[in-house]
Amino acid sequence: MKTRIFNILFLIALVGIVFSCNEEETRISGSDDSIPPNQPTDITYNPLYGGARFYYEIPSDEDLLSVDAVYTNKHGKTFSFSSSYFKDSLDVYGFGDTIEYQVDLYAVDRAGNKSAPVKVTVKPLQPAITRVAESMEVKPGFSSFFIDWKNDLEQSINVYVDFTFSKDGADHSFTSVFSSNLQEERRFVEDLDLGPDNPISVKLRVEDIYGNITESIDKGTLTLYEDMEIPKEKWVLPAANDSIGGVPQCFGDGLEGRLRYVIDGIIDRGDNLNFMHTQARGRTGNKDDGNMPWNFIIDLGDYYELSRIVTVQRHSGGLNNVNRGQYYKSENVGIYEMYYWDEDSSKWSIISEHQIPVPVGLSELEFVKKGEAGDMAYMYPDDPQYTKPTRWFRYRAMKGFTANYTREDANCLSELTLYGRKAGQ
Repeated sequence: MKTRIFNILFLIALVGIVFSCNEEETRISGSDDSIPPNQPTDITYNPLYGGARFYYEIPSDEDLLSVDAVYTNKHGKTFSFSSSYFKDSLDVYGFGDTIEYQVDLYAVDRAGNKSAPVKVTVKPLQPAITRVAESMEVKPGFSSFFIDWKNDLEQSINVYVDFTFSKDGADHSFTSVFSSNLQEERRFVEDLDLGPDNPISVKLRVEDIYGNITESIDKGTLTLYEDMEIPKEKWVLPAANDSIGGVPQCFGDGLEGRLRYVIDGIIDRGDNLNFMHTQARGRTGNKDDGNMPWNFIIDLGDYYELSRIVTVQRHSGGLNNVNRGQYYKSENVGIYEMYYWDEDSSKWSIISEHQIPVPVGLSELEFVKKGEAGDMAYMYPDDPQYTKPTRWFRYRAMKGFTANYTREDANCLSELTLYGRKAGQ
């Protein structure tokens, strides 16, 4: 009985507290207070790349809400920044050069009143987009080229790649645009179907979200490398658990999967179940020996110098092929290694390791298109070139996509396509 009375009294008190809080909120939001707060004082700043960090004494007003900063750039655009009254500093970004800017700082209270502005003249360091532009490197690849850059501040930027070339007697001009906020980035301009006889002139521009953009930066002329899709008609797969150079071929006929589907030229589209499945037989191909790693080994049927690979994942996303399904998710391979058989040393020689990036900001249908196109990787990503001539290729699946590529839970693969040239050509 006493407990029940206590609970009733507690609820009454709680209702009173909530009512009191609501009453206070109503008083503040509907306040007729027209007295502005005091200005922030003792203002200093440190220049940043493309910005400034302000330090100040917080006004003592009990209804203070924030300290705000406003500036207008040379294009007449105004930008505002705000910092909670809990903090004694405020970062301002978006300066497009190293000239002096005037920034107005003022305090804001809960009734929306603003103090008189404190005008501060600042001179920022080199703009962030200039630093990005100066870090950019352009390198030729196979029927493609790529751009590397660093973005130390991880600000959102757009990179415009303007490139021109001549083909079949006609001049062509194109622009590719890439958006990123990663600290280090690599982006490809692919499927150009151009060879050494079609040099490409490349210029770059970098833009930030504040409307600043660099002048066009001439990166010179590139000569692309040439390769071809290696025909699969002569490819042969060793039987599951047969060893080549001491490495066993994986088991791929689990559940609906079949090992042979990986080289049949047909991708899994959700309605055809065209993929291999290890059924958790990794490492040696035996039951219960762990999911990964596992090895997919191909006899190419002749000697080739390899240049790049395209990997297509299991989809299983429904009959209409409009849903993401399992693309870039569990059961698919997120990290793999590549090897070729070196006859001179009679051992497997590692080529490189590749992590398939997970796209961001895509719709379900865009995920499908991206997944169906497959993930392309160079054999030697930082310095595109051919491998030594080889007849045997080995794909070693290392990690899945889940838990940020930390789990060994991938057991499916839909299609592998290799590019290169026939040895001796």
